[in-house]
Amino acid sequence: MGLEEKLPSGFILSTVEEAAGLARKSSVFPATFGLACCAFEMMTAGAGRYDLARFGMEVFRGSPRQADLMIVAGRVSQKMAPVLRQVYDQMPNPKWVISMGVCASSGGMFNNYAIVQGVDHVVPVDIYLPGCPPRPEMLMDAILKLHEKIRHEKLGVNREEAAREAEEAAMKALPTIEMKGLLR
Repeated sequence: MGLEEKLPSGFILSTVEEAAGLARKSSVFPATFGLACCAFEMMTAGAGRYDLARFGMEVFRGSPRQADLMIVAGRVSQKMAPVLRQVYDQMPNPKWVISMGVCASSGGMFNNYAIVQGVDHVVPVDIYLPGCPPRPEMLMDAILKLHEKIRHEKLGVNREEAAREAEEAAMKALPTIEMKGLLR
Protein backbone atom coordinates (compact mmCIF):
# COMPACT_ATOMS: atom_id res chain seq x y z
CA MET A 1 0.00 0.00 0.00
CA GLY A 2 2.17 2.81 -1.28
CA LEU A 3 1.67 6.38 -2.31
CA GLU A 4 1.42 5.33 -5.97
CA GLU A 5 -1.84 3.51 -5.33
CA LYS A 6 -3.47 6.52 -3.64
CA LEU A 7 -2.74 8.99 -6.44
CA PRO A 8 -5.16 9.37 -9.34
CA SER A 9 -3.97 8.24 -12.75
CA GLY A 10 -1.82 10.66 -14.70
CA PHE A 11 0.54 11.57 -11.85
CA ILE A 12 4.25 10.84 -12.16
CA LEU A 13 6.51 10.51 -9.14
CA SER A 14 10.17 11.38 -9.54
CA THR A 15 13.10 13.04 -7.83
CA VAL A 16 14.74 16.32 -8.78
CA GLU A 17 17.89 14.44 -9.85
CA GLU A 18 15.92 12.16 -12.17
CA ALA A 19 14.04 15.08 -13.73
CA ALA A 20 17.25 17.08 -14.20
CA GLY A 21 18.99 14.03 -15.66
CA LEU A 22 16.19 13.52 -18.14
CA ALA A 23 16.35 17.17 -19.20
CA ARG A 24 20.15 17.11 -19.50
CA LYS A 25 20.29 13.97 -21.59
CA SER A 26 17.75 15.38 -24.00
CA SER A 27 19.64 18.62 -24.60
CA VAL A 28 23.25 17.68 -25.36
CA PHE A 29 24.96 20.04 -27.80
CA PRO A 30 28.18 18.70 -29.37
CA ALA A 31 31.22 20.80 -30.28
CA THR A 32 33.07 20.01 -33.48
CA PHE A 33 36.63 18.87 -32.90
CA GLY A 34 37.39 16.75 -35.96
CA LEU A 35 41.12 16.25 -36.40
CA ALA A 36 41.49 13.41 -38.92
CA CYS A 37 39.57 10.78 -40.88
CA CYS A 38 37.23 10.05 -37.94
CA ALA A 39 35.75 13.50 -38.50
CA PHE A 40 34.18 12.28 -41.77
CA GLU A 41 32.32 9.58 -39.87
CA MET A 42 31.25 12.13 -37.24
CA MET A 43 29.87 14.41 -39.97
CA THR A 44 28.12 11.44 -41.59
CA ALA A 45 26.37 10.67 -38.30
CA GLY A 46 24.87 14.15 -38.41
CA ALA A 47 23.64 13.73 -42.00
CA GLY A 48 20.20 12.55 -43.11
CA ARG A 49 20.89 8.81 -43.28
CA TYR A 50 21.85 8.45 -39.61
CA ASP A 51 20.14 11.60 -38.33
CA LEU A 52 21.42 12.68 -34.92
CA ALA A 53 18.50 15.14 -34.90
CA ARG A 54 16.27 12.49 -33.33
CA PHE A 55 18.43 12.81 -30.22
CA GLY A 56 18.29 16.61 -30.28
CA MET A 57 21.87 16.95 -31.53
CA GLU A 58 21.45 18.09 -35.12
CA VAL A 59 23.49 21.27 -34.72
CA PHE A 60 27.21 20.90 -34.05
CA ARG A 61 28.22 24.04 -32.20
CA GLY A 62 31.06 26.18 -33.51
CA SER A 63 31.63 27.91 -30.18
CA PRO A 64 32.71 25.98 -27.07
CA ARG A 65 30.54 28.26 -24.94
CA GLN A 66 27.43 26.81 -26.59
CA ALA A 67 28.48 23.14 -26.32
CA ASP A 68 28.53 20.62 -23.51
CA LEU A 69 29.82 17.57 -25.42
CA MET A 70 33.21 17.42 -27.11
CA ILE A 71 33.69 14.63 -29.62
CA VAL A 72 37.44 14.32 -30.21
CA ALA A 73 37.57 12.60 -33.60
CA GLY A 74 41.05 11.63 -34.73
CA ARG A 75 44.66 11.87 -33.66
CA VAL A 76 45.75 14.70 -31.40
CA SER A 77 49.20 16.15 -32.06
CA GLN A 78 51.38 17.65 -29.34
CA LYS A 79 50.78 21.10 -30.86
CA MET A 80 47.00 20.62 -30.87
CA ALA A 81 46.79 19.35 -27.25
CA PRO A 82 46.90 22.83 -25.61
CA VAL A 83 44.22 24.07 -28.03
CA LEU A 84 42.06 21.05 -27.21
CA ARG A 85 42.44 21.76 -23.50
CA GLN A 86 41.62 25.45 -23.99
CA VAL A 87 38.42 24.59 -25.89
CA TYR A 88 37.50 22.10 -23.15
CA ASP A 89 38.08 24.72 -20.43
CA GLN A 90 35.84 27.21 -22.27
CA MET A 91 32.90 24.79 -22.32
CA PRO A 92 30.28 25.38 -19.58
CA ASN A 93 29.72 22.81 -16.85
CA PRO A 94 28.53 20.09 -16.93
CA LYS A 95 30.57 18.88 -19.90
CA TRP A 96 31.35 15.50 -21.40
CA VAL A 97 33.95 14.08 -23.80
CA ILE A 98 33.76 11.21 -26.30
CA SER A 99 37.09 9.94 -27.61
CA MET A 100 36.26 8.80 -31.15
CA GLY A 101 38.61 6.37 -32.86
CA VAL A 102 41.68 4.44 -31.85
CA CYS A 103 43.99 7.41 -32.58
CA ALA A 104 42.17 9.67 -30.11
CA SER A 105 41.85 6.89 -27.54
CA SER A 106 45.42 5.54 -27.54
CA GLY A 107 47.47 7.18 -30.27
CA GLY A 108 46.63 4.41 -32.73
CA MET A 109 49.36 3.37 -35.14
CA PHE A 110 51.17 6.67 -34.54
CA ASN A 111 53.51 5.71 -31.71
CA ASN A 112 55.89 8.66 -32.02
CA TYR A 113 56.86 11.94 -30.41
CA ALA A 114 54.37 14.07 -32.36
CA ILE A 115 51.09 12.36 -31.38
CA VAL A 116 49.51 12.36 -27.92
CA GLN A 117 49.11 8.73 -26.84
CA GLY A 118 45.53 9.07 -25.71
CA VAL A 119 43.43 12.21 -25.39
CA ASP A 120 42.75 11.27 -21.77
CA HIS A 121 46.16 12.75 -20.98
CA VAL A 122 44.75 16.15 -22.01
CA VAL A 123 41.04 16.08 -21.01
CA PRO A 124 38.96 13.62 -18.95
CA VAL A 125 37.13 11.19 -21.24
CA ASP A 126 33.66 9.80 -20.50
CA ILE A 127 33.21 7.37 -23.41
CA TYR A 128 35.88 5.65 -25.53
CA LEU A 129 34.81 4.71 -29.05
CA PRO A 130 37.11 2.14 -30.75
CA GLY A 131 37.62 1.63 -34.45
CA CYS A 132 39.64 2.96 -37.34
CA PRO A 133 37.51 4.83 -38.26
CA PRO A 134 34.42 3.97 -36.20
CA ARG A 135 31.17 3.78 -38.10
CA PRO A 136 28.43 6.38 -37.54
CA GLU A 137 26.31 3.66 -35.90
CA MET A 138 29.05 3.19 -33.32
CA LEU A 139 29.09 6.93 -32.59
CA MET A 140 25.33 6.91 -32.15
CA ASP A 141 25.63 3.96 -29.74
CA ALA A 142 28.29 5.82 -27.77
CA ILE A 143 26.02 8.88 -27.60
CA LEU A 144 23.15 6.73 -26.31
CA LYS A 145 25.45 5.27 -23.63
CA LEU A 146 26.51 8.78 -22.69
CA HIS A 147 22.83 9.76 -22.44
CA GLU A 148 22.31 6.98 -19.89
CA LYS A 149 25.38 8.11 -17.96
CA ILE A 150 24.12 11.71 -17.96
CA ARG A 151 20.66 10.61 -16.86
CA HIS A 152 21.99 8.90 -13.73
CA GLU A 153 24.53 11.55 -12.65
CA LYS A 154 24.26 13.25 -9.29
CA LEU A 155 23.67 16.96 -8.79
CA GLY A 156 25.43 19.61 -6.73
CA VAL A 157 28.61 19.46 -4.72
CA ASN A 158 28.96 15.66 -4.89
CA ARG A 159 29.06 15.77 -8.69
CA GLU A 160 31.66 18.56 -8.77
CA GLU A 161 33.90 16.71 -6.31
CA ALA A 162 33.66 13.46 -8.29
CA ALA A 163 34.43 15.27 -11.56
CA ARG A 164 37.48 16.98 -10.07
CA GLU A 165 38.84 13.70 -8.67
CA ALA A 166 38.28 11.94 -12.01
CA GLU A 167 40.13 14.69 -13.87
CA GLU A 168 43.07 14.58 -11.44
CA ALA A 169 43.28 10.79 -11.76
CA ALA A 170 43.22 11.04 -15.56
CA MET A 171 46.04 13.57 -15.57
CA LYS A 172 48.18 11.31 -13.36
CA ALA A 173 47.65 8.26 -15.61
CA LEU A 174 50.70 6.41 -16.86
CA PRO A 175 51.43 7.33 -20.51
CA THR A 176 50.71 4.52 -22.95
CA ILE A 177 54.29 4.47 -24.18
CA GLU A 178 55.50 3.63 -20.66
CA MET A 179 53.04 0.78 -20.11
CA LYS A 180 54.37 -2.77 -20.11
CA GLY A 181 52.33 -5.52 -21.66
CA LEU A 182 52.35 -8.41 -24.10
CA LEU A 183 53.93 -6.45 -26.95
CA ARG A 184 56.72 -4.80 -24.93
